Amino acid sequence: MNRPTVLPGVDRAAFATALATQLRRRGVQVGFTMAEDFVRALGALPPYDKGELYWAARITLIRRQTDLAMFDAVFEAVFSDAEFELDPYSRRSAGRGTLSSVPQQQAAEEAGSGLPWATLPPAVDGAGDSDSPLGFPQRLPSELAALSDAGFETLTPQQLAELGRWLENVLRDWPTRRSRRRKVHPSGTRIAIRPTIARARRTGWEPVVLVRDRPRDRPRRVVLLCDVSLSMQAQATAYLHLMRAFALRADAEVFAFATSLTRLTPVLLHRSAEVAVEQATAAVADRFGGTRIATNLRALLASRHGNAVRGAIVIIGSDGWDSDPPEAVADAMARLRRRAHRVIWMNPRAGAPGFAPTVSTMAAALPYCDQLLPADTFASLAAVVRAVSSTG
Repeated sequence: MNRPTVLPGVDRAAFATALATQLRRRGVQVGFTMAEDFVRALGALPPYDKGELYWAARITLIRRQTDLAMFDAVFEAVFSDAEFELDPYSRRSAGRGTLSSVPQQQAAEEAGSGLPWATLPPAVDGAGDSDSPLGFPQRLPSELAALSDAGFETLTPQQLAELGRWLENVLRDWPTRRSRRRKVHPSGTRIAIRPTIARARRTGWEPVVLVRDRPRDRPRRVVLLCDVSLSMQAQATAYLHLMRAFALRADAEVFAFATSLTRLTPVLLHRSAEVAVEQATAAVADRFGGTRIATNLRALLASRHGNAVRGAIVIIGSDGWDSDPPEAVADAMARLRRRAHRVIWMNPRAGAPGFAPTVSTMAAALPYCDQLLPADTFASLAAVVRAVSSTG
């Protein structure tokens, strides 16, 4: 069924040219190809109301953000009182070079006085309480970037969830490892016997075409352990979002530990971030208590999940405050380092000026870590993700 449009029977080329002329007179740079794009947009999707006409014109005729205010002023002057009787007869009766619906209200052409639907998105101008019917419901990346530098304790649960989803998008590139399996590839260095013989059936069993193969790459495994003791209470929820991002995007095994070890991989795979974090919080019975790092590392290596550490990138999130002896932590870290590919320790206190790993447990574990990274904001968590992604 055809929709009624606001420009029935209008010469789209003449209409676009007249509007482009109005914009050029006010200093807006409108090229010929942009006017042509506007004509094509009107033909592809005829506007149903002023809002659709506005966005069709704005998308095709404006390339610079500095021109938006003047474009809004011109559009307001042209279409604020327009009845859209733009038939050819009315155009001929109007003045040359102008639209028949132009009310000639020069006083109304004030820069910045945009239409109600022409205001900038709330994330840009800070008008979060605007009553505008049009807008962008999602936050812009620039606003998330500003929140990513804030401390965890200053963020609301909703902001934590949004930044957790932002972390999921950061996890795009992932390190791979060479497996023993091979795959057929034109640039392979070895002749694949079986595919070559199969291809020889087409040439009377003469191996005219040599099929080559090379090792198959597969994603490197990641194991993530985060401290949820009392000293890490401010970071616990943010670290749960980080673990969920790893579990979803990198198929990682994730654990939380305080005085005991709790596997959180199944509960954090829930499609709702809020529900996943809530279930993970409920699953850790000893959260916000003491910490036994060495005991939990030994429990992981001795469990059926200990084989997941072999050849994996192990990330430990903790401030290093522990009740186990430093010698026990050093022994457990040495066993972990021999089994893992790389060990990364993220410490929320490492970003503070003048930080030094003088805590006994941290000092005992540091020789067995490949990297010590700060993790006090979401921006630093994203840096941890990028450090893992760059690991070969």
